Amino acid sequence: MKEWIYDWGGANVAMFHALNANHAHWLDQVMLALTWAGDHNRFALYVSFIALVTWWRIARYPESPAGREWMLALATFAIAYVLDGFVVTGLKSYMDLPRPSLVFLQDSLVVVGPAEFHHSFPSGHASFAALFVASLWPCTRSLALRIALVVYVVAVCLSRPYLGFHFPADVLFGSLLSVLLVVGVRAALAMWRPPSRVRQVEI
Repeated sequence: MKEWIYDWGGANVAMFHALNANHAHWLDQVMLALTWAGDHNRFALYVSFIALVTWWRIARYPESPAGREWMLALATFAIAYVLDGFVVTGLKSYMDLPRPSLVFLQDSLVVVGPAEFHHSFPSGHASFAALFVASLWPCTRSLALRIALVVYVVAVCLSRPYLGFHFPADVLFGSLLSVLLVVGVRAALAMWRPPSRVRQVEI
């Protein structure tokens, strides 16, 4: 089953080599910046950004439903981040799939940075980037902004095989996992309503 679900009949390895084969110094720096941007350690930065936008929306447009949308996005991102951490960490430990550095000889791949050998599946960077984008997606109406979000998550995903740390299957399943998690968390939060206060009128 792994041959088709993860290896894709050899396509997973072929795609890795296609992404990892050709390097340039300037492109290495771009990919390192992208992988930095997709690190889960950037959570405080991203959640602060969403919180600031939420505050600005509510302060400027107090009657607009956009404020509620951003509050929902903020709560979704924060809760999904915690759940995603448990899921990704658990899958990494349970599956314990080897990273490219352990699968291939040193002269058959390029690793930019310290080599890593274990816990390849799923990619935490791809998962975090997709988590951020999926949380913001319902709040964005601009086509240009949505394109920018898609470019961001795809670029982070591509950076991981390019730098030699993950197979394409790792980033694909990591990003899909986060999207499904965000959809579930957002749906649960959207269904929740605080109990309404009933005013008692004395006759």
